[in-house]
Amino acid sequence: MPQPEISPTPVKVVKNIDRERFELFTDDTPAEFIGFLAYQRIDEDTVELQHTIISEDFSRRGFARTLVTRVLDMIRSGGGRIVPTCSYVQDYLERFPQYGDLAAPQ
Repeated sequence: MPQPEISPTPVKVVKNIDRERFELFTDDTPAEFIGFLAYQRIDEDTVELQHTIISEDFSRRGFARTLVTRVLDMIRSGGGRIVPTCSYVQDYLERFPQYGDLAAPQ
């Protein structure tokens, strides 16, 4: 099974609960905003992943894949489930079926 290649640039993912999104930043000081993956909480264990946005300055460099990989790993470690309405996340799950178990039954 192929493993997702993530960007070699050191980054950090922050869960911004107030804005309902996972935000990706460079690990520099000061940190630069790279992009986000918006979500909506469906229930205690399930989030709908709605859309992935990467700033144009960082596009085409693997940051969307890095963000989705990190977010899915976070959700898995917390025992959560997802409803992937974001087309990028849907494509990601097809390409990397090892994350398919995170999808909540419909």
